[in-house]
Amino acid sequence: MERIAVVGAGLIGRAWAIVFARAGCSVTMWDKLPGVAEAAMDQIRARLGDLHAAGLVGEAPDTIAARIAAVDGLEACLAGVVHVQEQGPERLDVKRALFTKLDELSPMNAVLASSTSGIPASAFTDSLPGRDRCLVAHPVNPPYLVPLVELVGAPWTSPDVVARTRALMDRVGQVPVTAMKETRGFVLNRMQAALVAEAFRLVRDGVMSVEDVDACVRDGLGLRWSFMGPFETIDLNAPGGVSDYAARFGALMGGITHEQTPYDYDAATVERVAAERRAALPLESIEERSAWRDRRLMAFLAHRGAQEP
Repeated sequence: MERIAVVGAGLIGRAWAIVFARAGCSVTMWDKLPGVAEAAMDQIRARLGDLHAAGLVGEAPDTIAARIAAVDGLEACLAGVVHVQEQGPERLDVKRALFTKLDELSPMNAVLASSTSGIPASAFTDSLPGRDRCLVAHPVNPPYLVPLVELVGAPWTSPDVVARTRALMDRVGQVPVTAMKETRGFVLNRMQAALVAEAFRLVRDGVMSVEDVDACVRDGLGLRWSFMGPFETIDLNAPGGVSDYAARFGALMGGITHEQTPYDYDAATVERVAAERRAALPLESIEERSAWRDRRLMAFLAHRGAQEP
């Protein structure tokens, strides 16, 4: 079994441990806070039970969990691994210090990947002797249900390291995509930012309510986007494909983008959206609703897996 190190045993670290262990990898998990990695095992077993009940893992939850070992020290976590998946705090100084240790302590041929949501690898690996083996492998939460992983190397990341990481993600059942250069926020976040900003603008400008904006995605765009992307969507929306779509709707759609000025999350609109969301979902019910979301994702994945490709 390939040996994987998961550094950081919070929400994303626990999820990565599930991803690697259910694929047959041997996983060592460490967190700088005492007891966190050990406590994470109970949550991992609970999620594996949910996945098993949904038919998304064939092995018994205890069999998969047995491949994950919570360890006390970083050096023990890194011993003999071929891949390190890091998810420390989203602070540049912390990333730089942690990757310095990872580069010093891990096997020379191990890939060092960060789960960061927006800090480019070039910002915290530039001074490392082993900087060519470092990259971002940005997951979508939770990665054991949403399989996309964005691979984003620094200018000095070895192409072989990117290829090795992509192959590993394929083997463990994820869907890797590779960015050809670094961008602020990476690709998935940039697309999400555009949609969320427009949603806020529509509420701010009195065009539509929060609930109805959500419905436009949930019961409109999201239905197609659950199994095809934006380019395939427009390709199928005109008889002559993308070129025909651009000829028919380019002026309209392009004109809309000229109205979409930068949005800086003004306090009044954020408060209005938050108030409508709290009216629909009390704050104390968020965790319960998140669990409902995950069960819905499990049911959807089970359904999608039974369909023709």
